[in-house]
Amino acid sequence: MAPKKKEEKEKSILFGRFGTSLKIGIVGLPNVGKSTFFNVLTKSQASAENFPFCTIDPNESRVPVPDPRFDFLVDYYEPASKVPAFLYVTDIAGLVKGAHEGAGLGNAFLSHIRACDALFHLMRSFTDGDVTHTEGEVDPVRDLDIIFDELRLKDMDYLEKQISDSEKKVIRNGDKKAKPEFDFLQRIHKYLSEEKKPIRHQEYNAVEMEILNKHLLITAKPIIYLVNLSEKAYIKKKNKWLPKIKEWVDANDPGAIIIPFSASFELKLFEMETDEERAKYLEENATSSNLTKIVTTGFKALQLEYFFTTGKDEVKAWTIQKGTKAPQAAGKIHTDFEKGFIMAEVMKYEDFKEAGNETAVKAAGKYRQQGRNYTVEDGDIILFKFNAGSGLQEKKK
Repeated sequence: MAPKKKEEKEKSILFGRFGTSLKIGIVGLPNVGKSTFFNVLTKSQASAENFPFCTIDPNESRVPVPDPRFDFLVDYYEPASKVPAFLYVTDIAGLVKGAHEGAGLGNAFLSHIRACDALFHLMRSFTDGDVTHTEGEVDPVRDLDIIFDELRLKDMDYLEKQISDSEKKVIRNGDKKAKPEFDFLQRIHKYLSEEKKPIRHQEYNAVEMEILNKHLLITAKPIIYLVNLSEKAYIKKKNKWLPKIKEWVDANDPGAIIIPFSASFELKLFEMETDEERAKYLEENATSSNLTKIVTTGFKALQLEYFFTTGKDEVKAWTIQKGTKAPQAAGKIHTDFEKGFIMAEVMKYEDFKEAGNETAVKAAGKYRQQGRNYTVEDGDIILFKFNAGSGLQEKKK
C-alpha cells in the first residue's frame, strides 16, 4: 500500500479582523507625550519620504513604512510613480483610572481602542515641571498597571453583558448551538478575573479563535511598549525606569516588545532645517532616531507584509495579510487578476539585488513560476499572469 500523503499543516488563524486596512492606536495616560509622538511620527515620515501628509481625521494618519528594499527598487527603476506600504495610526485620547466605568472620556475612549487592531502603549519616564502628571509623580510601572487594569476590566464588563445575553438563549430558550460560545465566554472571563493576564497569551482551537475574532476583545490585541525618555536620557541610553519596565512586561506580557525613544529628541530632529544638520547632530551625539523601528514593528504587529510590483511606470508595495495565497494577492491589484489567475512569476528581492537585473535572475534559475497554492512571502517581486477572457494578458501595476 502506498504511503499516505502527509496532511497539510492547518493554516493558523490570526487574532483580530481580516484585512489590510488595519490600524494601530496610541494609548497611555494624559500628558505622557502621545500627541507629540503622533505629530512627529506622521509629519516627519511624510516629509522624509516626500509623500503628501495624509490626515484621515485630526487623530488618524497614515505613515509610509520605511524599507531599504523599496528604496533600492525605486533607485533602480526610477519610476514615474512610487507607492510604499503604509501604517495607519490613531492617536487615542488619554485614559484615566476608572475609564472602564466611564471616568474621563470613558466608554468613548475604550470604543476607539476597540476599533484598533494593535496598540502602541506609550509611557512617560521623565520629570518635567512644565508638564504635570495626572497621577502626581512620574512612575511608568504604576501607569502600566493602570492602563492594563482598565483594558482588562473593560473586557470583563463587555464579556459579562455577552454572557448574560447568551445565558438567555442557552438556559431559558434551550439553544444548544449557543452553548459552546456561552461556555467559552465564561472561561475567558474567569481567566481575566483570576489570572489577570491578556487573553492573547492563551492557546485556542479554530472554533474558539473564531469566537474571539467575533468579539474583538481589547486584551487580544498585540501591544508594543514605547518608553518616552528625556532627550538627555535617550542620548545617554540610561534611565532608572527601563529595568523596572522590562521586569513588569516580562511578568505581565511576556514576549512583548519594548522600544525606548524620546519624543522631544525626535521633535528637535524633525525641526532641523537640513539633512546635513540632522546628520551632524546624530553623529555628534552618537545616536539615531528610533522612528523607523517603531513604524516597522507596528506594521509587523498587525500581521501584515507586502509584495512589490515594479517597472518604469511604477514601483509599488502591495499590503497583504501574512499567509495570503497568490490569487488573493493578485486580487489586491485588481479583482480580474484573482478571477482569471493563471500564475505568478516571482523573484526574491535578495536574488534580484544580488544578480543586478531580471535577466540575470532568470539565467541563475531563480525566476519562479508559481501556481494558485503559492503563499506570497514578504518582499516578493511579482508579475501576475491572468486570463481576461480573450487570451493571455500580462499586467504590471
